[in-house]
Amino acid sequence: MPGGGRCPDCGSAELVDDAHYSQSQLVCSDCGCVVTEGVLTTTFSDEGNLREVTYSRSTGENEQVSRSQQRGLRRVRDLCRVLQLPSTFEDTAVAYYQQAYRHSGIRAARLQKKEVLVGCCVLITCRQHNWPLTMGTICALLYADLEVFSGTYMQIVKLLGLDVPSLCLADLVKTYCSSFKLFQASPSVPAKYVEDKEKMLSRTLQLVELADETWLVTGRHPLPVITAATFLAWQSLQPSERLTCSLARFCKLANVDLPCPASSRLQELLAVLLRMAEQLAWLQVLRLDKRSVVKHIGDLLQHRHTLVRKAFRDGTAELEAGEKEQQGWSESPGQGKEEAATSSLDRPEGKRPASPALLLPPCMLKPPKRICPPPPISTVTGDEDISDSEIEQYLRTPQEVRDFQKAQAARQAAIGVSNPP
Repeated sequence: MPGGGRCPDCGSAELVDDAHYSQSQLVCSDCGCVVTEGVLTTTFSDEGNLREVTYSRSTGENEQVSRSQQRGLRRVRDLCRVLQLPSTFEDTAVAYYQQAYRHSGIRAARLQKKEVLVGCCVLITCRQHNWPLTMGTICALLYADLEVFSGTYMQIVKLLGLDVPSLCLADLVKTYCSSFKLFQASPSVPAKYVEDKEKMLSRTLQLVELADETWLVTGRHPLPVITAATFLAWQSLQPSERLTCSLARFCKLANVDLPCPASSRLQELLAVLLRMAEQLAWLQVLRLDKRSVVKHIGDLLQHRHTLVRKAFRDGTAELEAGEKEQQGWSESPGQGKEEAATSSLDRPEGKRPASPALLLPPCMLKPPKRICPPPPISTVTGDEDISDSEIEQYLRTPQEVRDFQKAQAARQAAIGVSNPP
């Protein structure tokens, strides 16, 4: 042994290091006696003298990891491997978990919150590396409640002071649509409902971009909008066979959950498409409704930008256009009458042309009704005191006025007698 020392049993100096699993032990090579059993590390004072001590007296005693933290770290690594993330992502997620676990509020939290913390650290890592991963995917893998997960996610971001960018909408569409079970024929999916993935993804992206341009995505959860856009894209690719399929059945065939607001987002998208269809000359004569407009989604998306500008107007732009129009009419009244007469030939007599709708968020077009608090209920018993300024409202006959004057005079006389000079 390089530092000296003998075997306590046989006195031999032939002591060798024998690494047993993770523990480095000194063993006598002559008799096999374990000289230093259970030695893991050294203290700061003994390191210079090359003397080994037991773990209970070592510096590692203050750095021990609890079972809950060890289980959480294993869960973080397992989740990263299930999602097939790069090794750098795994190291970053583990580091975030260790930082979060140092806070007393996290250590003392319930087991449900600690389980959710695993997914939060992985999601933060993916968002920072622009890796398309949704909160719903992690909740499905961890069997976690979405509200608890989102609350814990915001708490960890604020607690660690992290800068987490939002997920790109296009990446979210690609990730979410890839989970649909409609791209391969199976016993649960008829052949007429199977669709090419690239075609469906391309049209879904165009519909989501249209929804974004018309304020249907702003301030809302994106998944209901993407679900509605995917359903319309799937229907429009083969409308003759798929128009009879409902949104609920579509989600059941695709093996995805139906978000609650998806039906409302679907109706809003169809309303936008109908507005756009009114601007195309070859569609004006067809009298389209929300069911038949699906057949012409391809044409509408091809001229999307032009149709949106014609179908919707901005408030400030409309005012400026109105002022210019008034100036033009005042300068050339004859030409204005000719244009009005020409345009009036295209519509029935006595009807004004429909003005384009305002391009505003739905919350401004249909603001929620404010709840007015009920007025306070005042119970009148008749025993309330009447002030002198209000007494005249209760005197109706001349006799009541004379009686009131006499009462006032008697009151003044009584006050004068009780308070002599």
